[in-house]
Amino acid sequence: MKLPPDARFPTVCIHAGQTPDPGTGAIITPIFQTSTYVQDELGKHKGFEYARTQNPTRAALEANVAAIEGGVAACAFASGMAAIDAITTMLQAGDHAVVTDNTYGGTFRLFDKVLTRYQLEFSYVDTSQPELVEAAIRPNTKMLFVETPTNPVLRLTDIARTAEIARRHDVRLVVDNTFASPAVQRPIPLGADLVTHSTTKYLNGHSDSIGGVVIAAREDDAAWLRFVQNAAGAILSPFDSWLVLRGTKTLVVRMAQHNANGMALAQFLSEHPKVRQVIYPGLPSHPQHDLAKRQMRGFGGMLSFDVGTFEAARSVCNRVKLMALAESLGGVETLISHPASMTHASVPPERRAAIGLTDSLVRISAGIEDPQDLIDDLAQALA
Repeated sequence: MKLPPDARFPTVCIHAGQTPDPGTGAIITPIFQTSTYVQDELGKHKGFEYARTQNPTRAALEANVAAIEGGVAACAFASGMAAIDAITTMLQAGDHAVVTDNTYGGTFRLFDKVLTRYQLEFSYVDTSQPELVEAAIRPNTKMLFVETPTNPVLRLTDIARTAEIARRHDVRLVVDNTFASPAVQRPIPLGADLVTHSTTKYLNGHSDSIGGVVIAAREDDAAWLRFVQNAAGAILSPFDSWLVLRGTKTLVVRMAQHNANGMALAQFLSEHPKVRQVIYPGLPSHPQHDLAKRQMRGFGGMLSFDVGTFEAARSVCNRVKLMALAESLGGVETLISHPASMTHASVPPERRAAIGLTDSLVRISAGIEDPQDLIDDLAQALA
């Protein structure tokens, strides 16, 4: 099967990087569960020498995701945080990075508690305001690290405009696209240099794998990431690579239902008397709704809502029956969480307050169940 050069997005998701096994004709990429490869003779092999360096299953996934995001290459890692850590190896002691202030708690922990020990500097700004991004750039700034939409207050960054700023200052633009997925948002065509995902989330989509991936728009960046992938060794396993490949085949149809369910829940909550605020890019009340319509295809399955007090938030989280109280997101089942005490517990309280992450905020990752069942569950929990 040869992918047409003008293949459309759903076809790319299913077929890019996928070749039937030449030995058996198997249409699904096999799990090459091996640590090494026999060589024909000294200095002559079939393109594979040692499984940390190369693995056919992982290579198929990397080709698939690179095509999906529109990059030149991708490197898959053992977790989303391992992928982000690999990106930061592009920085050297004394370099500075500008980071979205409402970044994922694990990203903040890595940057603030680990990498600052190696003379790297990080400034956290509201990247939804381009003027703040511009003002934060210093002579030693080498990277803009952007999350959009942010986790969990769903603030958006104008990727194309931020890419213009990055180019003007010769700074790499990195976009964490986990919250949206490439079915909803593709940062590289908008000007990003690097895109990263926790493949654990929408790319895998079934809550049964941990992984991460970085997609590069430039070949020199891809070459460095491949070097780091081999040198540091935080690779994605063959089985996890196979699981994510299974996930990307259904990405488009899953995201359509995630989008629909996210909108249905947001509309229900926006009309509920016990809900003070609903944050969802698909609602006209979202301050960046127009940007969401331009930059995204659908509005995703992530939403947050404020119920006024911590006690009310705890009550909702504890009373749901169909939704699962759990961290993570992007699976076929709906998850509910309390970011202040779960995903963002590592973020200092004063920083959480500054970005609007209140103790009364509840986050939902809408799955692909029947939307009315999800609405009924929330209704009884809020009652």
